[in-house]
Amino acid sequence: MTHPLQFLEDERAELVAQGAFRLARVLDGAQDPVCRVDGREVVNLSSNNYLALANHPRLRDAAIRAVETCGAGSASVRTIAGTMAAHVELEQHLARFKHTEAAVVFQSGFTSNAGTVGAILGKEDVIVSDALNHASIIDGCRLSRATIKVYKHADVADLRRVLDEVRGQYRRTLVVTDGVFSMDGDVAPLPDIVEAAEAHGAIIMVDDAHASGVLGHQGRGTVDHFGLHGRVHIQVGTLSKAIGVLGGYVAGPRVLIDMLHQRGRPFLFSTSHPPAVTAAVREAFRILEEDDALLARLWDNTRYFKDGLKALGFDIGVSTTPITPVIVGDTRLAMRLSDRLFEEGVFCVGIGFPTVPRGSERVRAIVSAGHARRDLDKAIEAFGRVGRELDILPSVTRA
Repeated sequence: MTHPLQFLEDERAELVAQGAFRLARVLDGAQDPVCRVDGREVVNLSSNNYLALANHPRLRDAAIRAVETCGAGSASVRTIAGTMAAHVELEQHLARFKHTEAAVVFQSGFTSNAGTVGAILGKEDVIVSDALNHASIIDGCRLSRATIKVYKHADVADLRRVLDEVRGQYRRTLVVTDGVFSMDGDVAPLPDIVEAAEAHGAIIMVDDAHASGVLGHQGRGTVDHFGLHGRVHIQVGTLSKAIGVLGGYVAGPRVLIDMLHQRGRPFLFSTSHPPAVTAAVREAFRILEEDDALLARLWDNTRYFKDGLKALGFDIGVSTTPITPVIVGDTRLAMRLSDRLFEEGVFCVGIGFPTVPRGSERVRAIVSAGHARRDLDKAIEAFGRVGRELDILPSVTRA
């Protein structure tokens, strides 16, 4: 008798044949700019640890103190017995940081998006979404049961076209976009998006997962970067990338946060953050607010690394942020490039279809504030050697 899950064997075999089946590499130790992965010391270009805070001594100390004072976990959802004073203090800190009336923390950036859209919209509403929005936005839109309309990536003229088409047909309209797009590293044209949405009376939501701690004054995100405070109604972000810990948040008007307390399913049905997480996150924000040294170092490293790859002749797309795609246009080649870089001591993960469209397969590199110049030089040199070996680059070397 055929096993009921035999179809998964067939699908796995198909992924293997396509060169797209990958097992996660294993990190041995802390998430550092240079670390040990699968037993090999590598320059880590695969982490979202933009500001090198994940292993920062101040965050470690804050987490340890919180465990000693408040224990290892909260053991309850927020609405029963799981709201600790530390959660309230963190949310107040976040609201001040984002210049909003209030904020709420969720278990992840993914649940922040998925839980928010479904909590405020329903089947009588319409969502107008960028074509390259993150999977968590897409899932949140689907869960809401609202009608979903997609506009061409970062194309404000197409956004206006869609908004004109849906005008007057639905109860409410939500325009939603990533602030920084995770695969290409480009920044949404937020001022024009806001202007188009305002002209149609739409709610505006921005997911700043890859902009939190990266763009804006002290890392406040794209809304701050473009000077749009008060005009973006819903700001979503993460605490697990540049902030270096775990979780996500939603910031906005008090009434929005109050209703997420009542309807946000991750808030209602998932155990709250453990004390170590809330304490470490608050310490990360204190570091951001003290000075801009880490941000300055992140952007210096970003410019240096991009310049090095461009000088070699790589296609790095339209990125203007620390996310740097190296586009090769074929899944097998992207995975081979990733594997060979790893053998050369550079950890840079390959990304293929369906995560990115066919023809745009790539490895995605992310530099951090913690990388030394010698780390970046090693990575650039490895990209050059492997790129020529795999016929991605011409044989002429960089001067």
